[in-house]
Amino acid sequence: MKGRSPVFTHASDPLEADDWSRAVEKQLNIAQCNDLEKVLYASGQLQGAAQDWWDSFQYGCPNNAPAITSQEFKDNFRAYHIPDGLVELKQEEFRSLKQGSMTVAEYRDKFAQLSRYAPNDVADDKEKQRHFLKGLYDGL
Repeated sequence: MKGRSPVFTHASDPLEADDWSRAVEKQLNIAQCNDLEKVLYASGQLQGAAQDWWDSFQYGCPNNAPAITSQEFKDNFRAYHIPDGLVELKQEEFRSLKQGSMTVAEYRDKFAQLSRYAPNDVADDKEKQRHFLKGLYDGL
């Protein structure tokens, strides 16, 4: 609780839901929480419409089912709050990213921001470097 993870109610931009999820996950990893604690803490940070989603999700789980894992929470949270089509658009935006009028630093930051939506494209460091260099100005 000292990490002061943000509360999530809803987001007009679905990518804010992804940012919230990542921020909470980072805090939970720092705190070295076990799987159950991660779910309890993350779900405790939900309010309003997001809390309604969580309540509805839990009602859909049978009483005798095993406890919801943090990966299930994360996957279902993302599936509900972040449309697949948006993730696909961000993947395409990453794959077609060019430096254009950006400085190298701006391009690097945009590359890092968008690469999280295409983890398979940057899983290998050599491939990541190749993709980064491909988007730079030809003169560089």
